[in-house]
Amino acid sequence: MCASLAYPVAALKPGSKSRSEVLILEPDLAVLDYLRSTLGNQYSLSLFSEEQSLLDRLEKHDEPDLLLLALHTSRDPLPLLTHIRCTKPHLPVIVLSCSAELRDLEMVIRLGVRAIVMKPFVGSDVEQAIEEYLASSEKKTSAADAPREIPLNETHSFVRSSKRMRDLEAQAALVARADIPLLILGESGTGKEILALYTHMMSARSQRIFLKVNCAAVPADLLESELFGYEQGAFTGAVKTKPGKFEICTGGTIFLDEIGEMPAILQAKLLQVLQDGTFSRLGSRSPMKVDVRVIAATNINMKEAMANKTFREDLYYRLNGFTLSIPPLRERREEIPVLAEYFMRKGAKRYDREPLSFSANLLTTLSEHAWPGNLRELENVINRYLVLGDEKAIVDELAPSAAYQGAAGAAAEAPNGAGLKAMVRSLKGDAESTAIAQVLEEVGWNRKAAANDLQISYKALLYKIKQYDLSPPRDNA
Repeated sequence: MCASLAYPVAALKPGSKSRSEVLILEPDLAVLDYLRSTLGNQYSLSLFSEEQSLLDRLEKHDEPDLLLLALHTSRDPLPLLTHIRCTKPHLPVIVLSCSAELRDLEMVIRLGVRAIVMKPFVGSDVEQAIEEYLASSEKKTSAADAPREIPLNETHSFVRSSKRMRDLEAQAALVARADIPLLILGESGTGKEILALYTHMMSARSQRIFLKVNCAAVPADLLESELFGYEQGAFTGAVKTKPGKFEICTGGTIFLDEIGEMPAILQAKLLQVLQDGTFSRLGSRSPMKVDVRVIAATNINMKEAMANKTFREDLYYRLNGFTLSIPPLRERREEIPVLAEYFMRKGAKRYDREPLSFSANLLTTLSEHAWPGNLRELENVINRYLVLGDEKAIVDELAPSAAYQGAAGAAAEAPNGAGLKAMVRSLKGDAESTAIAQVLEEVGWNRKAAANDLQISYKALLYKIKQYDLSPPRDNA
């Protein structure tokens, strides 16, 4: 059976208008042949019964006028649709579906699908949907500046509307195809995991596993066995052989979050994996070969970490096949209303509640807040608003405290005679200490909870508390 079927364009009379090029993916060959017979006279068709053949065609040839995509209940449509939307963002897509489930329909609509034709259908139904799309596309202007929301799985979406994030999206699309190691930098809560997942979904590995490992959350003495596995009897309690994350993830993408917290002894082993794709389980001398793409992320200053000898320079340059830096939320405030609406829809679905609207006063308050916790803090605030339903309480909560205003004012005062670099260091340090103090106050000076919210290690938090001479109020001491 052929993987794909392509039908040539019929000869056109001189002066006649070229027919629109339509690609069709339909695994059912009987339906595929029916579409050929009913649409072949109106359009230039290329027919495919397998996904990979379609993806090869999209990669190697010019973009067609339209893609007709059949979805089946036996296969999750999200990976294929997301991959097509990411690699061909301006390609019009019409879906043929036999599922009327609201979740499925909502998902494909949010992915930018122009129309859905439900099965069973007749040829005129499909032709009408095609003609309506082609007619509207002739009048449509570029939508590059419009907000985008790309669902990545059941709980995460890539949402953007600012120019900086559009540029970041384009860079991620390019590096995804290169299959090189990727390093993502950004403050805690900026969405590094979302960008990593988005890059994976745009890559050739999108149909394989995406696995996250938080290097700061796993104790150092367990991280090696977690990543690389162990043999039976390798240590007390190793009653049977266990594969590690790299083994499980072969063919896919492993996301090493908080890579800056990885112990030095494991950095050498990770360097070997990046160099030749081999490693050994704990207790084994036999090397194993894996094919895994590594995406790493951190919120620490890697240059300082290398200077302080806490992070290997050779590993940094291996990880840094390409670097993506996510700006903090305060540097893309124009996205706050879009993100607030998204988090409201997400929270309403999660907590089974009706979404609440945002007044002009609340949107202004959200837009003016400093957001030291970035997207994570914004999502938590929106969820509290959804659960409490009290707009005034949220506005009062986000009003800057006197202590916060005092710290911010001190940060704004540059030392007399200080050079530009010294002024920048002072401002950065004061802003960081203020953000840490605010999180500590929010969690009642529970240091473990604060470290978790800030997404840094407990040890790093204690260091920063000492560095900035922070102390709890007397009633919390």
